[in-house]
Formats: sequence, structure tokens, C-alpha cells
Amino acid sequence: MTATDWQPDGDGERPVPDGHEFALLLTHDVDRPYKTHQSLYYALTEPGRRRHHLRDLLPGRNPYWQFDRVQRIEDKLGVRSAFYVLDEQRLLADRPPREWLSMDAWRLYAGRYSLDDPRIRGVLADLRDGGWEVGLHGSYESFDDRSRLRREKAHVEAVLGESVRGGRQHYLNLDVPETWRHHRALGLDYDASPGSSSEAGFHHGHGVHRPFDDEFVVFPLTLMETALPDPGDDYDAAWAVCEDLLVEARDESAVMTVLWHPRYFTDRDFPGYADVYRDLVAWALDEDAWVGSPAAFYDAAGLGERRAEEPAADPP
Repeated sequence: MTATDWQPDGDGERPVPDGHEFALLLTHDVDRPYKTHQSLYYALTEPGRRRHHLRDLLPGRNPYWQFDRVQRIEDKLGVRSAFYVLDEQRLLADRPPREWLSMDAWRLYAGRYSLDDPRIRGVLADLRDGGWEVGLHGSYESFDDRSRLRREKAHVEAVLGESVRGGRQHYLNLDVPETWRHHRALGLDYDASPGSSSEAGFHHGHGVHRPFDDEFVVFPLTLMETALPDPGDDYDAAWAVCEDLLVEARDESAVMTVLWHPRYFTDRDFPGYADVYRDLVAWALDEDAWVGSPAAFYDAAGLGERRAEEPAADPP
């Protein structure tokens, strides 16, 4: 079962804190903060912008490193989001040589970063100290491998210097409910994986779900930026999708979750996406939404209060 296929029982809880019309949860999956082989790919597939992409291979140029811009936008709006960190295998360092010429392997493992990279460690410390949530972006093969997920969680926490509360599986991979059993057994409070990269909407209900009827919750993904019409071509069309979702969220007192990958904040490669994100958050704030990270919402909404007896612990 994929994240798109899962269908919950019911519309979910809508524990919007008092004084707010709905909730907007902000998330960012940190997949590839460095533009490497993508420069060559786009140079071949976008001949009209070939020089632009090839220039990004020069030393000192890295348009995908957009942490500062995301922080500035959110700081100005007075909100905080969650950044989900990936401890993924790297193509040449961790995968067998037989995969080095595989297009699937390049898509999945090429250009990944290391949590031991000093720049990565530095930006994660800045995010943590600035009040942003840093969570776990479970690797491509971790959704059905508790041992791998445990190692990844431990690595992220060692770098961060504190526990992580939740996250999202890479490529939205899920084995329902087993992936969530792994999450719960490892001490995570929530998962934000169910959703689609190509279709926006409240396809998994307007609320929060408790698959085990306890304190572990699931926040379905309402909108990933890749599901929008390209705002660089037609900003109004992209904004219309967002506005329709926001109006529905307000009218339904919903819990709405959005995902913007950090690289989509670079205007040269993805024009208009940062503006849509800024306008989306501003609209929600103007409509008295609760806006912030999933972990902060979990606490503000009191989701940690169990609804049933403590379930038997899963085996390690």
C-alpha cells in the first residue's frame, strides 16, 4: 500500500486550538541541498537555459541551499516549520557498483548529502536554536526496515543533540500499518507521510488520525508544491489551487499540512514557488489559522493525551 492508497476510517479528529479557525502545518523535506548532477541533467533537457545550469557547476554556486531564505520568510511572518532530514545511502559510497549505471539508482541515491558534512551540521544547529523543528526523513528503504530506521533516527539525533518527534518517509513510502508500528516503537509521536506528489487535496480527511487509538498520530499531506501548476508560467492558476484548499480548511476547521522542498525557494530554477508559499502562510494567518510545525501543533492541541489504554509494546 502506498501513501496515496491508504484510506482512513472517518474524517479524523480536528483538534484546532481555541481562538483559531483551522491549522496549517508547515514542512520541508531536505532531499538534495546541493545542486550537482542536476545541472548536467537540466542542461540537456532545457537547452534554452543550458548556460544557466552549467554555471551552477562553478565553485561557490549552489542555488539549492535555501535554508537562509526559508528562515527569513518564516521569521518575517512570525512562524516556524519542520525540516525533515534524510540519512540516505549515497550512490558511489554505499551502493554496489552494478547500480552505478542504473537510472533508478541515480534518481534515488545520487547527489545525497552526509549528516557529517560540517555545513549540514551547522544549519541543523541554527534551525534547532532558532525554534524550528528538525525531524526524520526516513530513507527510501526504511519504511519496512525498523533496524535501518532506528539507525537513521539515532544518527539524526546524535547530530542534532536532541530527540526528534516525527517526520515523513522518503518518496512517501508506507507499509500501512507496519511503518507506523515502527515509528511508534522507536518513540516518534507522529508521521506526516500519507499524501501525493501529484494531486492536492484532503484525500485522507480533514483531520488527524490515530491508527492505534493511542498517542501516535498521523498528519496527512494536503499539498506538495509539485502538485501545483507551475507558478512561473501561471501564478494565478497555482494560487487558485492553494486558495481553494485554504478556504476548505477554514470552512471545515481542518488540519492542513503542506510540503515545500527547500530547493523550490530558488527563483532562478523554480520561479514563483517561494511567493506562493509566502502568500499561503500569510493568507492563513490573516484568517486566524494556527500556523507552525507538526510537533508544535501536537503539543498545542494536546495530542499526547492517550485515548485508550497503553498498548502492548512492539518488539524491538
